Amino acid sequence: MLKKTAIVGLFSLISVYSTAQNTVTPIYLDESKPVEQRVQDALSRMTLEEKVAMLHAQSKFSSPGVPRLGIPEFWTTDGPHGVRPEVLWDEWNQAGWTNDSIIAYPALTALSATWNKLMSWKYGKALGEEARYRKKDILLGPGVNIYRTPLNGRNFEYMGEDPYLTSKMVVPYIKGVQSNGVATSVKHYALNNQEMFRHTSNVKIDDRTLYEIYLPPFKAAVTEGDSWTIMGAYDMYKGQYASQNQYLLNDILKKEWGYKGVVVSDWGAVNNTEQAIHNGLDLEFGSWTNGLSAGTKNAYDNYYLAKPYLDLIKSGKVSTKELDDKVTRLLNLAYKTTMNTKKPFGNIASEEHRAVAKEIGEEGIVLLKNQGNVLPIDINKAKKIAVIGENAIKIMTVGGGSSSLKVKYETLPLEGIKSRFGKKADVQFARGYVGDIGGEYNGVKSGQDLKDDRSADELLNEAVELAKKSDYVIFVGGLNKADFQDSEGNDRKSYGLPYNQDNVIAALAKANKNFAVVLVSGNAVAMPWIKDVSSVLQSWYLGSEAGNSIASILAGDANPSGKLPFSFPVKLEDNSAHKLGEYPGNKEELAVGKGKDQKNPINITYNEGILVGYRWHDTKKIKPLFSFGHGLSYTSFEFGNAKSDKTVIAQDDKITFTVTIKNTGKKAGAEVVQLYISDLKSSVQRPTKELKGFEKVFLNSGEEKEVSLTIDKTALSFFDADKHQWLAEPGDFEALIGNSSDSIKTKIRFTLK
Repeated sequence: MLKKTAIVGLFSLISVYSTAQNTVTPIYLDESKPVEQRVQDALSRMTLEEKVAMLHAQSKFSSPGVPRLGIPEFWTTDGPHGVRPEVLWDEWNQAGWTNDSIIAYPALTALSATWNKLMSWKYGKALGEEARYRKKDILLGPGVNIYRTPLNGRNFEYMGEDPYLTSKMVVPYIKGVQSNGVATSVKHYALNNQEMFRHTSNVKIDDRTLYEIYLPPFKAAVTEGDSWTIMGAYDMYKGQYASQNQYLLNDILKKEWGYKGVVVSDWGAVNNTEQAIHNGLDLEFGSWTNGLSAGTKNAYDNYYLAKPYLDLIKSGKVSTKELDDKVTRLLNLAYKTTMNTKKPFGNIASEEHRAVAKEIGEEGIVLLKNQGNVLPIDINKAKKIAVIGENAIKIMTVGGGSSSLKVKYETLPLEGIKSRFGKKADVQFARGYVGDIGGEYNGVKSGQDLKDDRSADELLNEAVELAKKSDYVIFVGGLNKADFQDSEGNDRKSYGLPYNQDNVIAALAKANKNFAVVLVSGNAVAMPWIKDVSSVLQSWYLGSEAGNSIASILAGDANPSGKLPFSFPVKLEDNSAHKLGEYPGNKEELAVGKGKDQKNPINITYNEGILVGYRWHDTKKIKPLFSFGHGLSYTSFEFGNAKSDKTVIAQDDKITFTVTIKNTGKKAGAEVVQLYISDLKSSVQRPTKELKGFEKVFLNSGEEKEVSLTIDKTALSFFDADKHQWLAEPGDFEALIGNSSDSIKTKIRFTLK
């Protein structure tokens, strides 16, 4: 009996072993198989209901996987300059976690102002590491919408007015983020160039302007950066909403550019099931459904790409062709993110991340003016430093819309200045004005009490008296993240500084000549006081290390090397969208109340065409307050004469321009060599010049380097809308090299055959 039992047991063991040996790993889980095979295998195993479920949200920021097959869900997160804190499953309210604080990086205007592609990669890598550590799969950013008007409340999230600069800065950001197995979602595709009427407008624009100005950053994100997802916009184009737009998503993105990734809707941007099915959308988020209209318990089942889609398939009204394409894209994304077993673990708030945030802030700050070399502050002469202005003490990481953050810390400008100068100088503060005393967004609280009941006169008098008694005066003002300023959802109401700051600045300028204005904003502002102020710094929103970055520049520890990524017009009417275009929309339609809801959208015509930003200022000879590409240094640079490796090029040739640059000052510093191209004779209107190359060069005092910039015919081309192709006309061109769009140092002509 014992022998028989032993034999049975042995056979059982052999049977189990044999079964284990013969178990075949499903192809979709077999990492040795090509991804294409794995995707097709997974697709073949999924039910119709499982496929449809993958196409829409299951919570505010997640979408389902396929639990039966072990395919994980996707988790998304805002935003472009820091990982958003956790919210409740089905509400915008905070989840109340204690481990979701992060490092806030400088806003994207500041990153773009570095004109440094390496900084962009460092930024993306660090941000991607924090997103990965927080177990996020899709980062909802970066934003690359072109700066059309300085009133756009969301400009601070974007990279400026020039499609070339934006294209070159966004690609390394994407690669840095995605090196962590976290997808970027480049947004908002396309033509979302203002917040006012963003849900209820139809943009009217000619094809040439679309292709030359507004599409290039998205194309670069796809064809050079390989962004794994793209986010659709809210606005309409050609009468269809952008997140379900045949022309933008199918014709251009997926066919012309060959995009194989996932199109994600902006939150609430979908409103039509059949358009969402057929016009290129892959993943639907944030739709404004109440969950009750179809008698369903789960609101997410009532999304446009949920039960309504399923019903259409089951009734035979639509095929599964589009469905399988959408799911194929999502599965490909899963193998790069959620099912990527080789992605790093990430980290958060490391010393390296803090250093990256500070370095980007230092490189992004732009020295607009420095008459009499008031800056840097001479610590040997500065026994008493006055810091004046609300933005010196106001937290800026809370607010502004979906990019609002919960940070580990935020070093305020006053704190940074005290830390840097306080051991040798008496640093004193006066408020100067009261602006926005709020400090809460979506349940995240700054913890500040900024209430001040003193009158404007009392505040001003205190500031002026302090300024008179001080060796240096630093005014820290500008805009903030309150509604109708630099904030999502609404545009600014005017071009000037709010809260009576112009009067405060003017009074301080009279009180002390050693006076510097530090502007914290993501937008250009009017400066009626500019002739009376010696020094002006554009410091942007710099995140966790804001105060330390600003103090480093003020002290000269870091030499300013930032360049403006957009023009500062003298007045609003000097901006082309306000002079020629329609902003905020068609005047006649505005008068009759259009744009109030999606049933009555308002048209916005871009009459200015390709003449956006410096293209307008240069071509129409309208002098800006500060030009695109402008930015000073504490040292000086000398450009040599430009040389080229040829004078005549064929259509398939390249041409290289070389220029020598020397640091002729006493401090080490960096300069940005900017290459613009001018078409000297064209059959169509062309801007006076267009940026087609740049390189940031670091030089020690007395050091000299050669910089070479190479272009091909793409830099000479315009988009021919009739032929629907790029065209480089034979003829004479001029290469213009300088350190801003209005400061050309050397020129050289060449001919295209």
